[in-house]
Amino acid sequence: MIAHPDNAAAAMNLRELVNFLEGLHENNNRAWFAMNKPAYDILRAEFTQLVAQLIEGAARFDPPVAGQDPKKAQFRINRDIRFSKDKSPYKTHFSAVIAPGGKKDPGSHYYFHIDHRGTLLVAGGCYMPPADVLGRIRRHIVAQPQSFAKLLRARGMWRHFGAFAEEGRLARPPKGFSADSPHIEFIRQKSFIVWTEVPVRGMDPAALRAHILSGFKASLPLIRWLREAVG
Repeated sequence: MIAHPDNAAAAMNLRELVNFLEGLHENNNRAWFAMNKPAYDILRAEFTQLVAQLIEGAARFDPPVAGQDPKKAQFRINRDIRFSKDKSPYKTHFSAVIAPGGKKDPGSHYYFHIDHRGTLLVAGGCYMPPADVLGRIRRHIVAQPQSFAKLLRARGMWRHFGAFAEEGRLARPPKGFSADSPHIEFIRQKSFIVWTEVPVRGMDPAALRAHILSGFKASLPLIRWLREAVG
């Protein structure tokens, strides 16, 4: 499937990555994966190198993320199927999260993935946090409404992303919050995250890195606000 030699420092071959993920989407079983494991290993090494470059790049404008382990920043391709009706054993995207506390950071993540459709998703924020973290975020909005109002005026971020991603919103104020709480329409959100999606077709490795880093940097006002909120 992949023509270049096994080289951990090789640039991310997007065409081969999408081809592999397309094949995995069509043949999501252990036999196909085992047969194509050599291709997967090369792509994973390239992806690790990309994540390392992104950590270094993000640390230039957000020093707390410096020094993250690029291998630990990646998500496993194996799916957790224990409680899922979908028993497909593998994810059909490569993904990683960059945060000061790694994947277990309570609430300020840079995230990206490339999927089998050839789509690059770049995000920043806090996706579907556990109840205690979400509670801290909501209480911070009430306690510091001016700080949240300043976030809503971050023109560069909203110009890049448009709005918060619609990832669940309560119909009524959550328990402990009144309908006249400041910014109640945002308090009802279950996530505080922004993202964009673009096709990777035609991107070279430099353009890919630049696009991801520009999204990370654009989300920095939200990242910083979440760190204040979550602690």
